[in-house]
Amino acid sequence: MKRLIYLCILLMCSISISAQSADKLYDEGKKLYDQEQYKEAVPKLQAAADKGHKKAQYRLGRCYDKGHGVKENDQKAFELYQKSAKQDYAKAMFQLGKCYMKGKGVAANQEEARKWIKRAISDEKHGDEILKDLRKAKADGEEATRILTLIGKNK
Repeated sequence: MKRLIYLCILLMCSISISAQSADKLYDEGKKLYDQEQYKEAVPKLQAAADKGHKKAQYRLGRCYDKGHGVKENDQKAFELYQKSAKQDYAKAMFQLGKCYMKGKGVAANQEEARKWIKRAISDEKHGDEILKDLRKAKADGEEATRILTLIGKNK
């Protein structure tokens, strides 16, 4: 019985250390990304993403989406957004919805686009910010108007 308890404690400690490592890698990668040092950011973001860090998966998806520090790859960006979105990260849900809307890295699917974008804007933490940015961008471009129309918020 003592062995079982010891093994459980050991397992919990290693999971905690792994999560801390992913957080630290992400923080370092995001700092480099924000400084536009993309080539240096990518390995740290990749390592954190490989550990399942949802924000790292999203940020690495942005790298592949925009060609920041890596060769642009729509399919890879889509896959990373999808992994992050499935962990309920609103910014990734929004980008995933845009991928479905445009057929970028995946076959175009307006229903999936609507579903993911609506989920993103209904997020408690980031939803209002996403919707506010869309409404602000509406005057500047047709993409924002298209997204707002898709989700029925073009007023």
